Amino acid sequence: ATSRLLVNYQEPYRSQILDYLFKPNFGASLHILKVEIGGDAQSTDGTEPSHMHYENDENYFRGYEWWLMKEAKKRNPKIKLIGLPWAFPGWIGKGENWPYDYPDITAYYIVSWILGAKQYHGLDIDYIGIWNERAFSSKYIKLLRYTLDKHGLEQVRIIASDRLWEPISFVMMIDSELHGVVDVIGAHYPGTKTVQNAILTGKKLWSSEDYSTFNNDVGAGCWARILNQNYVNGNMTSTIAWNLVASYYEELPFGRCGLMTAQEPWSGHYKVESPIWITAHTTQFTQPGWSYLQVDGHLEGGGSFVALTDGLGNLTIIIETMSHNHSKCIRPPLPNFSVIPQRATFYLRGSFYMVETLQVWHSRLDFESGKSSLFQQLHPVKVWKGRFSLDLNVDEVYTLTTLKTGWKCEFPEPPPPQPFPSNYRDDFNIRNPPFSEAPNFADQTGVFEYFVNASDPGDHVFTLRQVVVQRPITWVSDADQTISVIGNFKWVNITVTCDIYIEKPRDGGVFIAARVDNGGIYVRRTKGVFFWVFADGSYRVTGDLAGEEILMKGLAGVRDNAWHTLTLNIQGNSASGLLNGYPLWENVTVSKPGNGWAALGTRSLEFAQFDNFHVE
Repeated sequence: ATSRLLVNYQEPYRSQILDYLFKPNFGASLHILKVEIGGDAQSTDGTEPSHMHYENDENYFRGYEWWLMKEAKKRNPKIKLIGLPWAFPGWIGKGENWPYDYPDITAYYIVSWILGAKQYHGLDIDYIGIWNERAFSSKYIKLLRYTLDKHGLEQVRIIASDRLWEPISFVMMIDSELHGVVDVIGAHYPGTKTVQNAILTGKKLWSSEDYSTFNNDVGAGCWARILNQNYVNGNMTSTIAWNLVASYYEELPFGRCGLMTAQEPWSGHYKVESPIWITAHTTQFTQPGWSYLQVDGHLEGGGSFVALTDGLGNLTIIIETMSHNHSKCIRPPLPNFSVIPQRATFYLRGSFYMVETLQVWHSRLDFESGKSSLFQQLHPVKVWKGRFSLDLNVDEVYTLTTLKTGWKCEFPEPPPPQPFPSNYRDDFNIRNPPFSEAPNFADQTGVFEYFVNASDPGDHVFTLRQVVVQRPITWVSDADQTISVIGNFKWVNITVTCDIYIEKPRDGGVFIAARVDNGGIYVRRTKGVFFWVFADGSYRVTGDLAGEEILMKGLAGVRDNAWHTLTLNIQGNSASGLLNGYPLWENVTVSKPGNGWAALGTRSLEFAQFDNFHVE
């Protein structure tokens, strides 16, 4: 759920961000885009909707991943696409929190996503994963391969298991049928190392999720180091950064752990962070299908280099000299090492002996002045009789290449940053919405979608509806309630108003909230000020999403299948609530949290509708 806010940037800024990420020879010029196959459950910074909420339901226009893949392909038709589920809708497990009891159902569900990508969006998925950072089932993987082939998807390759090198490598060594169907072993955060069993499989080894580090210059140093050393130390021929672009509220978990930052669609502000240009050192001068040369890439004074060729005479060498403290990734811990200034001499042999000049691109991360030099073209290097030397400083990246196509593109400065609008409303009145979700709402448990009430006489034809009604096969501990947050985390004094419609009789219920302090993987421990009304006619004010810290309760007379207006007002340490414009409770003392988002949601996984949302 890390691209949530990207979709509602206005043009031209949205296209500029996408160009920096995907356009060849422009910025990051990415080779791979890996997306979540939405599973209606919390997957780190929010929930992403499934293409099949219910067993008899199929919809290939939900969420933003289809759009993102199409935008990437539009810019680079050769980009590789990967799909991986974090969670699954509840019906797949028939009530159990496990996707492998009915492997034929799970395989059908995943294959339908791949077929839908092609049928509705013209997208060819290249690789498919199993279950992000969770257990794999050999039986399921074999059945997935069989199901793919049965539907004419022989070209879709399987990557497993998006966790650690073991036990997948060991199991592949003893199960020849599994060895035959897994094309790539993908490990997460391998710390540039692999294991003997993985090498013995003879399969491609990938770091299929890595980086995850705050995108300042230390994050850039981390990224430069692992892009090279994942191959040098671990024989990995692909490294995939989580995440593409930080387009989610920064106070959610792992804020700004993207290659660039685009978390302000309301202002148009975005920032091309240094990891973008570190990426370019590799991606602008190599392509999928190039081969790494099998050289020992450790430099004597510390640092590393890799060399790649297209097999047609082109050569690209990438050198990094990142020091320990300037290249720490978020995980795993980094053992000590030292890097010193050095002169390195390279010898070109065989078909490369004839190379006379190499183009040079250079970055230097400057932690003293903060004025880093990023992706600058320097004078070409002359190669004399197959040899050349370079003086390498610390915290530098060099690309030396026979290619003359590199380019550092820059758009004019985007608008300056602005906080989320302090007066914001959404009536959800949109006949053909471009996306299934209303802008800026970040679902943290449950899924909130635009809905058309065909039966309504007029005031509430277009609404926002919570649609997840069975607990998904979760990836982390989703809340027992549903919740979507919006706005500025720094908000203190605030009025939230929303029309609400409880659909579930007897024990249904909904809330509006303010000063909401948590989300993402921590959603269960969310605190704030929550104003609830229930189908049984009662109301509550609580200090938490779980509803355990009761600040006030009483009778409201609200009923299900009728529209009501809730208003929550907080000034300083005092909160009050209105129902249909009349005071219902007042002078409730609230102390902590002192600030946070606005939010709306439901008591359980139940249908409910919201309209005319307003926050001030």
